[in-house]
Amino acid sequence: MKSFRFKLVLVVLFLSIGFVSCSNDDDNKTPAPTEKAALATEIKGPATGKVNDELSYDVTYVVDNACAEFDKISEVTIGSVKGLQVIAKYPSEVCTQQVPEPKKTVYKFKSATKGTFEIKFKKSETEFLTQKVVIE
Repeated sequence: MKSFRFKLVLVVLFLSIGFVSCSNDDDNKTPAPTEKAALATEIKGPATGKVNDELSYDVTYVVDNACAEFDKISEVTIGSVKGLQVIAKYPSEVCTQQVPEPKKTVYKFKSATKGTFEIKFKKSETEFLTQKVVIE
């Protein structure tokens, strides 16, 4: 009788380990997309504006492959000069569309004071592309 209970316990233990180890919880996780700075090639927008008016600038940038999408605009510093950079999001899967075309996004600028301002976007690892705007 003791031998039967011992075998029964072993069988139940073996089956429960088998069910737990066959769980597919990890199969549905997709790796997170990666982010990378994209380099600006052109800034188009008004050269003048008024205090507290929102100005729109079209920023053209290049990405590594055609699957990249715009993610955000962030601040960056080159040397001691501060500016902006476009961040692109790349999917974790392999991209079959390898030939990228320049992409565009809109940057909004608003100033509460009068003056001349420079909108700077990262053009390369060492320089910015600059657009001057005079706020009256």
